Amino acid sequence: MEAETVTNLELFRKETRAWLIENCPKSMREPIVDLSEVYWGGRNPSFQSKDQQVWYERMLAKKWIAPHWPKQYGGGGLSLKAYKIIEEEMVHLNCRKPLFSFGISMLGPALLEFATEIQKLHYLSEIIKGKVRWCQGYSEPNAGSDLAGLQTKAEDMGDHYLVNGSKVWTSYGDQADWIFTLVRTDFNAKKQKGISFLLIDMATQGVSTRPIKLISGKSPFTETFFNQVKVPKSQLIGDLNKGWTIAKYLLTHERQMIGSMAGHQRKLSDIAKEQVGLKEGILNDTILRIEVARNEMADHLFELTVTRAVDEAKAGHHSGAVSSMFKYYGTEINIQRQEINMALRGSSGLEWEHERSANGFEARTFLRSKGNSIEGGTHEVQLNIIAKKILNLPS
Repeated sequence: MEAETVTNLELFRKETRAWLIENCPKSMREPIVDLSEVYWGGRNPSFQSKDQQVWYERMLAKKWIAPHWPKQYGGGGLSLKAYKIIEEEMVHLNCRKPLFSFGISMLGPALLEFATEIQKLHYLSEIIKGKVRWCQGYSEPNAGSDLAGLQTKAEDMGDHYLVNGSKVWTSYGDQADWIFTLVRTDFNAKKQKGISFLLIDMATQGVSTRPIKLISGKSPFTETFFNQVKVPKSQLIGDLNKGWTIAKYLLTHERQMIGSMAGHQRKLSDIAKEQVGLKEGILNDTILRIEVARNEMADHLFELTVTRAVDEAKAGHHSGAVSSMFKYYGTEINIQRQEINMALRGSSGLEWEHERSANGFEARTFLRSKGNSIEGGTHEVQLNIIAKKILNLPS
């Protein structure tokens, strides 16, 4: 069904569920135990299995890689309500995302809002087809929470910009093909006024990365360095020195993505049944039963709040600051979820290296969750934004 013809949402839900059941391979409905199992696309794509390739190609043909994007850019042209139904049914059936991409979750919405038509036609179609794997270049060694203090500079050299500087906490910087990044193009203007938004090919001479180690033993993060990097002016998105507007817009999508992570994981109640067991139909541990119920209720309330915010945005009452609320509350739910998950598994959840535990997947995921309160803006910064922009409290 097209956006303008989805008048019966319940019928669309039934059709969506039936199509997913028929077309999503069984192995693509099993829990992901390691991010190496997912498909990221890129210049040198590698499918982990035939089922993974089949699943991606079917969703691509269905135009459900980005169902809510306009058709002219490769999307499905569906309404946000129809898109949400697809998302809900995929979670209900445990269907994996056919393509994991920062291009879809973060860059794409910014391009739709600020890019030229030529840029949209080029970059958005490449994102959906999985031809480019993107990473984000925002934070710097001395500009994390105070992102507007960034110092990576782009000098106007006539037909191109010359970029020098560094970024930190670049997720999968060593595996990405391109980076969307913030650079300073006017050092005389106030901090937010002299920033621009550039797209840079990671294969360009002068771009390099260095890994950052985490306590989990695994890390997706790198430092990224720019040394005399030439960037064509056609890769500037939006107006020169107006990149801060794009940055804030993109951050709302990043924070919503980080905040919604818990909703795309296996249910705690299902894990609890396996690990603790049932007695007379209820979980055989009163305290854990209460904690699991509270977490799942909070997660459901979070989903309802996001839905309400989407409806308010469509009515013209959206505040970008709401994303800070989503980021804070969503990550708190996920951190609590990981703690409960470890409690449910007991000593077995602490296993660090063995095939039985997928090389300590649960323990490493628990440790990784501690970084949720920092990435995408620290909890302290988000609470300040909520206080000022949503609660209208004095500075």
